[in-house]
Amino acid sequence: MRFFTRAIMGVFLAAVTIGLLGLGAQIIISATAARLADDAAPPPRAERIYSANVIMVDAATIAPVVTAYGEVRSRRTLELRSAVGGTITDLAPGFEDGASVAEGALLIRLDPAEKTSARDLAAASVTEALAEQAAADADLVLARDDLAAAERQVGLRQQALTRQQDLRSRGGGSDAATEEATLALTSAEQAVLARRQAVLQAEARIDTAASLLMRAQITLAEAERALRNTAIHAPFDGRLSDVAVLQGGLVSPNEVLARIVDPAELEVMIRLSTQQAAQLPAVGTAPTLFTVQTDAPGGGLAAQGILTREGAMVAQGESGRVVYGSLTGADGLLPGDFVTVNLREPPLADVALLPATALGADGTLLALDADDRLEAIPVTLLRRQGDDVIVNPGAAVGREVVAERSPLLGAGIRITPLRAGFITLTEDRRAALIALVEAADLTAAERAEALGQLGQDQVPATLVARLETTAGG
Repeated sequence: MRFFTRAIMGVFLAAVTIGLLGLGAQIIISATAARLADDAAPPPRAERIYSANVIMVDAATIAPVVTAYGEVRSRRTLELRSAVGGTITDLAPGFEDGASVAEGALLIRLDPAEKTSARDLAAASVTEALAEQAAADADLVLARDDLAAAERQVGLRQQALTRQQDLRSRGGGSDAATEEATLALTSAEQAVLARRQAVLQAEARIDTAASLLMRAQITLAEAERALRNTAIHAPFDGRLSDVAVLQGGLVSPNEVLARIVDPAELEVMIRLSTQQAAQLPAVGTAPTLFTVQTDAPGGGLAAQGILTREGAMVAQGESGRVVYGSLTGADGLLPGDFVTVNLREPPLADVALLPATALGADGTLLALDADDRLEAIPVTLLRRQGDDVIVNPGAAVGREVVAERSPLLGAGIRITPLRAGFITLTEDRRAALIALVEAADLTAAERAEALGQLGQDQVPATLVARLETTAGG
């Protein structure tokens, strides 16, 4: 029994020993393989090539377009106001918002009874002033005649006194007669003074009558003007807006009754940023053309114009600049329309128009070299307009550049250029197209040219469309 137990223990120890020896051998083999693997050269990796759309950079003369927004306004808008108060007795037919009116047409008539009475009273006052002036003229004539008679009486009295004095000096006559002649002369002279005073009063009466006549005529003119103001006419051809009166309504002086807008004389108020305004020539130095477009589904209304003036100041709380331009061919546009405005800048020479996605944040373009590897070329950004940019291309002129950059693309990376008008085919589609060419009724030269194009990495899209359309019947 003890022998059997010892035999079992011996077998167990032998098995454990063999297992430990095997484990040790495995560890040694693994360590040796890892060491050998570290010392060996890594397997070669194939270069990863990306596909990217490329375009050609061509220098040209381009007129940049500044996009802004504006509001259409009428250059002739008039508020119809009542200069006098009164009751509306007549309204023009169709006197309502949107109605068209002709120049000189009667639009509104107020009750003229009160103004007519005032005019008649003023006319009567003028008649009275004219009568007073005529009477004053007659009194002046009579006063002057009286003065002339009194002056002749003074002459006669002077002759009588002289005769009495002469008789007295020769011993004739009497002192009483001389004194009587002197008193008579004095009385005549006093009568002359009285007649002169009457003439002056008559002349003053004429001045007063003239003043009264002038006042009466002014009052009559005001009354006639007030009577004319009871009839309101259209000052020009236009359309009515903001009509705020009814037949029989009572209006007060200076009340706004409606507005007349001339739809043929339109302009647009354009708000620009300071940078946009700096890019345009000063208004008046050179004509700046622009087009306007209303934003409407399926297309809107369009018109052309030219800038005419610039706002005098920047309103409080606002920024930028405000410019105004006259419109031509603005049929359909109305005051108040919100429009998109495209202003044309002076042309820039030797510049390139590229998609905005072609320009990197560092101001470079990725251009292709002879091995289809990318090279970063710095350019100068001149304008941004929509989804495009205008740049000074510099060394990029005449080279192909990546049209749509991505984080995977950079200098030194090799790409498969995808050019406009070319497509990349799968092998199955390529084989099907080759079979169509071989089965087609073509000359040897045409077949060879088509097979040569189909053998390229990129195949003209027109060729593929023509073959597949022919195959489809």
